Amino acid sequence: MKKTLMTSLVLFLICAVCAVLCATVNSFTAPKIEENIRKANAEALKSVAGDLEIGETVPVEGWPGVVEATPLLEDGKRVGTALLLSGSGYGGAFSIIASYDTEGVLLGAKMTTDSETAGLGKKAEEDWYMALFGGMGKDKSFPSSPKDLPGEEAALVSGATVTFKGVSKALKLGSDCAKEVGR
Repeated sequence: MKKTLMTSLVLFLICAVCAVLCATVNSFTAPKIEENIRKANAEALKSVAGDLEIGETVPVEGWPGVVEATPLLEDGKRVGTALLLSGSGYGGAFSIIASYDTEGVLLGAKMTTDSETAGLGKKAEEDWYMALFGGMGKDKSFPSSPKDLPGEEAALVSGATVTFKGVSKALKLGSDCAKEVGR
């Protein structure tokens, strides 16, 4: 009995020390990670806005999966919206910055954070991947699976169906939100 208690106490102390060390490391790294995410989002926003003027970013409520909205302006008039979208792929949660015109047509998109599988789902980080969805929204619907793409394009995203569906779903949600915000 005494040996069991002593072993339990030693294990408890080891766990406590590890927890304190992890918390200490986190206190130093978390702010830097947040700053890097903010920088990546700002760069992605500039990228998807193109030549349009970027307005003030505001949080979005009532649209689960849409985190923030930023008006895109031309000569002071709103001509589109950039959205910070959250979605889920094979590797877990991801974030996308996407721009839409006032009718919900996708102008550009860039994945900013993800945990997707290298060589498969990581393709979603590349510009050509997001370009597959370009122009979709108003008259051209978002694909529900890679099979809905033309043969050549479907082959490019094969092997990462869960990621593709997650990205497409997030971009469609953004299109629907942009239509409402753009009114």
